[in-house]
Amino acid sequence: MDSATLDFKTYKKVVPEAQDFLPLNGTDYVEFYVGDAKKAAYYFKTAFGFQDCAFAGMETGVKDRVSYVLVQDKIRLVFTAPLTPESDLWEHIRLHGDGVKTIALWVDDAEKAFNETVSRGAKPFMEPRVEKDEFGEVKRSGIHTYGDTVHIFVERKNYKGPFLPGYKAWDSGYHPEPTGLMYVDHMVGNVDWGQMNTWCEFYNKVMGFAQIISFDDKDISTEYTALMSKVMSNGSGYVKFPINEPAEGKKKSQIEEYIEYYHGAGCQHLALATNDIISTITQLRRRGVEFLDVPDSYYDDLTERVGKIDEEIEIIKSLKILVDRDDEGYLLQLFTRPLVDRPTFFIEIIQRKGATSFGKGNFKALFEAIEREQERRGTL
Repeated sequence: MDSATLDFKTYKKVVPEAQDFLPLNGTDYVEFYVGDAKKAAYYFKTAFGFQDCAFAGMETGVKDRVSYVLVQDKIRLVFTAPLTPESDLWEHIRLHGDGVKTIALWVDDAEKAFNETVSRGAKPFMEPRVEKDEFGEVKRSGIHTYGDTVHIFVERKNYKGPFLPGYKAWDSGYHPEPTGLMYVDHMVGNVDWGQMNTWCEFYNKVMGFAQIISFDDKDISTEYTALMSKVMSNGSGYVKFPINEPAEGKKKSQIEEYIEYYHGAGCQHLALATNDIISTITQLRRRGVEFLDVPDSYYDDLTERVGKIDEEIEIIKSLKILVDRDDEGYLLQLFTRPLVDRPTFFIEIIQRKGATSFGKGNFKALFEAIEREQERRGTL
């Protein structure tokens, strides 16, 4: 068992309240629908250190789309772009811009996962099907969730290929160094006014998740904006989905801005885990990744707020990394600016040193940083 697996199991939080009738083994892949898959793949390789994995397109017999698959440790990202205007991808990109379409979940039995969720009220997206090639077979099925986002259940115990049937191994010859990203810690969904409880109930009743944390507008607010959030987790703690909705404030919140520019509910960000956030953030900054700005005053009383930490405060301050503590330890985190032209999708980098929470103590500083960005965009 490698170190990343050990760390993943150390920092997961078992949730006995969850029914866990699927069950889920983790995130299999995350698929983005984008306008130009080749450029998106190049960006994530260059900026974040992802590596070539697999490809599908005209050369593999696919005529309406092209997909590039990237990996880094246990993270697998797919970037898919349309090749013809008749493709449903065109409409998705026209409406939403580049963004997450599929959150694929690794299961032992894709047909059972489909039947269990559909019988509990899920809307089918993909009927169970078997896909085969010379490397074996993969079973997949899928359901709709918030907005145009879908979950695909992936059963791959009888498959040895690079990704899925229909894809071939891909090596572009360009291999920037990895940046220490290990696995998907959590994925956040933004939903519209009054929809948070609806979708939390969906994950509870349809997928067997349990609520592990709840934040209201008193927890997540500044002078101007607020939101509410609940964190849903499967029983093993391998899959966690915070669900956000706007709350009343003096000005337009980041959730309202997202809903306006994404034109509906969708995945706001991926939180990617690292074992050395100082090294990871240092490399990402050198590669041109832009992060939200944190004022120096945030660090004035950091030790008093979070206690002693292993890292040097001056280094944390120079990299603008946020720190928070809960009853089980502390965490370090930092958020990129939006990675696309619309103010929608971004990435969180997180290192857990025992903490199983989500940085509640950083909410005010984070929101004020986002509000400064919104003010510059004229959308606050």
